[in-house]
Amino acid sequence: MLVRTVILYAIMTVCAVAFHENTFAVWELKEDLQIRIMNLWELFQQLEYVEPHQRDIVYEEIQHIRQEIQRIVDELIQHDQQQHQ
Repeated sequence: MLVRTVILYAIMTVCAVAFHENTFAVWELKEDLQIRIMNLWELFQQLEYVEPHQRDIVYEEIQHIRQEIQRIVDELIQHDQQQHQ
């Protein structure tokens, strides 16, 4: 068990350093993007059963998640442009 953990840690370290100058930052942003997309999906599902007086709140949350997704996409593009100049 310990050997597998050490090997896995070594592989993750090599991958984080070897491929891209901003590999961990990019990986973290992609993970955040996936989380935001899942949150957006859940909010759309909430619209199926939410009470009419709560719809505006869900719409506001959807708008907030959209802004977060756009911010993350912009940062990913910025990292890519910095890497490939």
